[in-house]
Amino acid sequence: MLLPSSIRDGSPDAWGRRVIINRVTGLKGDEAAQIDLDELTYLLESGSDRIGMLDFQRSPTDYIPRQRKNAKLAELMESAERVEKGVHLTPELDQALQHGSSLGGARPKALIDDDDKKYIAKFSATTDLYNVVKAEFVAMRLAEHVGLAVAPVKLANALGKDVLLIERFDRVSSDGSWLRRGIVSALTMFDLDETEARYASYEELATIIRHRFDDPVETLTELFARIIFNILCGNTDDHARNHAAFWDGKSLRLTPAYDICPQGRTDGEATQAMFILGNRRMSQLSLCLEAAPVFLLSDVRARALIVQQITRIKAQWTAVCDEAQLGEAERAFLWRRQFLNPFAFEGLPDNFKTGDSPELRLR
Repeated sequence: MLLPSSIRDGSPDAWGRRVIINRVTGLKGDEAAQIDLDELTYLLESGSDRIGMLDFQRSPTDYIPRQRKNAKLAELMESAERVEKGVHLTPELDQALQHGSSLGGARPKALIDDDDKKYIAKFSATTDLYNVVKAEFVAMRLAEHVGLAVAPVKLANALGKDVLLIERFDRVSSDGSWLRRGIVSALTMFDLDETEARYASYEELATIIRHRFDDPVETLTELFARIIFNILCGNTDDHARNHAAFWDGKSLRLTPAYDICPQGRTDGEATQAMFILGNRRMSQLSLCLEAAPVFLLSDVRARALIVQQITRIKAQWTAVCDEAQLGEAERAFLWRRQFLNPFAFEGLPDNFKTGDSPELRLR
C-alpha cells in the first residue's frame, strides 16, 4: 500500500522496520530481509516519539501513547558497567548495542533522553568497512565550521562501540514537558512517492523555496551551500528524505542539516542523489556554478561560497579529526577520497585554479 508521503515521513526508517519485523515475527538477519510487513503495521508498531508531530493510533477517538522508555544519556555512557553488573539495559538500547548486527541490514539506532535534550544515537556496526560513525561526526562538525546550520553532534563510546549523538531539533523542552515541531521532508514537498525519489531535484526544491518558504533568499543561499558541502565531503546520500522543513500550518522553514555522512568511494567519479541542474547530478563544483542563478546567486557570490568552504575545511581538518580521535590511517582514508576529492574540481572554469593540494583559489 502506498502511503501519502507526509504520513510516510513519520514511518520508521530501515532500522526501525528491522526492529519491528524482529518483534512481530522473531526473525532476524537474512531471514528478516525476506519479510516486509504492511505500512499500517509499521505505523502502529512504532513508538509515539516519532520524528515530527505525527502519531498513529488504532482508535479515532481514544489516544493511547506507545511510549517505550527511551534510554537516558547516563545509561548509554554507563552501559558497559551495567552489563558487567548484570543490570538490564532498556530494550531499545540493548537491541541497538548488543543485537544490532544480528538484526542486519540497517545501522543500529536508539532514542536517548537527557534532562533538557533528546538525541538520536547512531552506532557503529561490525559490517562497517571504515569508521562511519566518526566520519559522519567529522562531516557534521566541519559543516558547522563552514557556516551551515546543522544539528549539534557529539561522540560517545558504549560497550566498545563508537556512538554518534545527534541532538533532535523536532522537540523543544518546555516547563518539564516536550513540545513537538511539525516537519515535512523534501520528498513530501515534491509530492513524490518513495518509488519516485530518483526524480527529486535541487532545482525544483529551489522553486518551492522561492514560492513557499519564509526568508527565501537566505534559505536558497543555505541550500546552495549545503550542496557544495555535500560534494566537498563526499556525501552522495543527499536524497529527498535527508532534506526537511519545519511546518507550522502556515509557512515552511528549512530545518538544520542532518545525515551528512561521507559515503564509501572506490574511484573518483561520483553523483549526488538529487539532480542539481536539469537531469545532471555529477558531484562537481562546476555544475554548482552553472546552477547558481537558480538559487538567486551571482557568479561572484557562488565562487566566494566555494572558496570559503574549502578554506575552512582545510583550516579545521586537523582540529576536528583530533576531536574525533581519528588515527593517521583513518584520516588518510578520508582525505582527498571523501573530503575534497579531486573529481569535485574537474571542469572548473579557467579563472579557477587548483594545485597539488586540495585548494581552490580565485585568480
